[in-house]
Amino acid sequence: MPTTVSGAGLTVITLNKILGGAGLALLLGGVLLGFRTVAAGGAECGSAFRPAAGITPMACDNALNGASTLTIAVLIAGVLCLIGSVAVKLVRDRAHEQVVA
Repeated sequence: MPTTVSGAGLTVITLNKILGGAGLALLLGGVLLGFRTVAAGGAECGSAFRPAAGITPMACDNALNGASTLTIAVLIAGVLCLIGSVAVKLVRDRAHEQVVA
């Protein structure tokens, strides 16, 4: 027999979907940021995932460092959102099992 979800259960499901969607969007954004090329002082520096081949100017060091830091921060935020989504799901399932039993 199907059960309907209302009240707090609906809120938790919505929160879970929002956290999961935000996590996936942040992960995708982090990957795209990692492949975005940066330039410094008129020289192409490459991207956080693929720096330019050969010897790059010292000006590229700061540009690549900033791009890498931003990429890592966005990827970590995405992973944290996904972990939060899984945690909310596990807590909801465990609470639901206790209510049914």
